[in-house]
Amino acid sequence: MRIGTMSITRHPVFGLLIAAFLVFSTSCAERVDRMKTPDWERIRAVPDRAPEPHMYWPARPVTPQSELSRDVRERVAPDLASEFMAASLSLGAPIFIRIFKQSSELELWVWQNGSYVLFKTYPIARFSGGLGPKRAEGDLQAPEGFYYVFPSMMNPNSRFHLSFNIGYPNRYDRKHRRTGSAIMVHGSKVSTGCFAMTDRQIEEIYTIADYALNGGQPFFRVHIFPFRMTDENMRRHAASPHIGFWENLKQGYDFFEHALRPPNVLVSNQAYVFEPEPEPCDT
Repeated sequence: MRIGTMSITRHPVFGLLIAAFLVFSTSCAERVDRMKTPDWERIRAVPDRAPEPHMYWPARPVTPQSELSRDVRERVAPDLASEFMAASLSLGAPIFIRIFKQSSELELWVWQNGSYVLFKTYPIARFSGGLGPKRAEGDLQAPEGFYYVFPSMMNPNSRFHLSFNIGYPNRYDRKHRRTGSAIMVHGSKVSTGCFAMTDRQIEEIYTIADYALNGGQPFFRVHIFPFRMTDENMRRHAASPHIGFWENLKQGYDFFEHALRPPNVLVSNQAYVFEPEPEPCDT
């Protein structure tokens, strides 16, 4: 075929088309080859474990800090964050704690999508006294009731490794003229009216609470019960002199059991009163 007097194979445009086709073909072949051949060096460079999840920590924490609490956080937080991520939870989300004396258990709950889910149950190493409320300073009795822990109540300089003050006496306790102070959840496995954990346990609990308070939760609740307040257990303890008090505690216990959200706790006429709590700020 000719265009005018020039063969098409000799036309300059034809040469450009051939060159472009060769470049395109080579490029496609290289891409196909790369798809078929794994980049083994890159694959070998991938670590055996998943990358560390992001852990937010503010430049200016709202909780007291110490060299010990910082060292514990740096050591414990990575594994905790991995556990949280595996449970679809976020380290730094709001938390809620329940304590049961009879079974010596501390439950740690974490906020997730509109309610709290149980993260872990820790065995309590020791608590003082028996079932029933604390009444007076020095009675060596651990309290029962509904308490709050604010950032200033975290103690990274505790004589018992790490600790936080539960806020006894609360308003209800004061209305009933109950006395005492410095009731803690702490480490070292010894107790004189407090709830003692092992050092390893308090490191986890303290770090989780520290992250929650520094993640935007203004305080976290600690609810302390003599036992799991099922109807069967209430009948079993019906002859106790504390049964009237426990029936009041059961109202708060049932509120959480049904809603998986702790109630807002008020005091009226020397009794606990419960109402729905606004949804926490999940930051």
